[in-house]
This record gives sequence, structure tokens and C-alpha cells, in this order.
Amino acid sequence: MKKTLRKTLRTAEHILLRKLLVDARTEAGLSQAQVADTLQWPQSDVSKIETGERRLDVIEFVRLCKALGEEPSDLIKKLS
Repeated sequence: MKKTLRKTLRTAEHILLRKLLVDARTEAGLSQAQVADTLQWPQSDVSKIETGERRLDVIEFVRLCKALGEEPSDLIKKLS
């Protein structure tokens, strides 16, 4: 039997990841607009990521972490 992956942004892991990203941004004293400017993304993309309307690919995740002053591996460890 083939295992089907649940494609949702509402899993516990996604919710925790979004919380970790928001916490990292606020702890860095950055607004969504400042992060977006650093990444050359629309501010709405940062908002959609934080609210769970948009997924991140791996490269975007790494870039976002760096813009927040976080090591991607540190955030991933917090998901475990």
C-alpha cells in the first residue's frame, strides 16, 4: 500500500515552523517589509508565508533564515 503524503500547510510541523520564523523575525526587530526588502520579495510573500497561505521551497527557506540572522539548521533542529 502506497503511503499518501498530506499536502497541507496546517500540519503541526508547518505551524511550528511558521511560529519559529515569526519569532525569529520579531526577535531580530525586523518588520515583514524589511525582510521582504532584504530578499527582494513582495511584502505580501512574507505575510503569506507567516500566515500559512504560501509554502517555502528549500532555497527560499535558507535565504529567509539568513535574512533573519538565523542558521537554517538551528530552526530545523527546533522542529524535532
